Amino acid sequence: KESLSIVEIDKGSILPEHSHPHEQITYVVEGQLDMIIGGEAYSLKAGSVHVIPSNVPHSAIAPVDVRVIDCFSPVREDYR
Repeated sequence: KESLSIVEIDKGSILPEHSHPHEQITYVVEGQLDMIIGGEAYSLKAGSVHVIPSNVPHSAIAPVDVRVIDCFSPVREDYR
């Protein structure tokens, strides 16, 4: 089972580095999200998809308003 969520992130938001036991798939619906995933920099724009493996540290900055769809496996019980 998975958790699926639509997340709206305001321009200028900083998501500090963190990790979790869930695999995360992030799809950028609109905008841009600049991420550091496992020490590598990625600039994800509308239509981009990135898989973040379990327990890999990642962070993000939103240079513009952005909307993403995040899928987590297994289910994120803390999101219920």
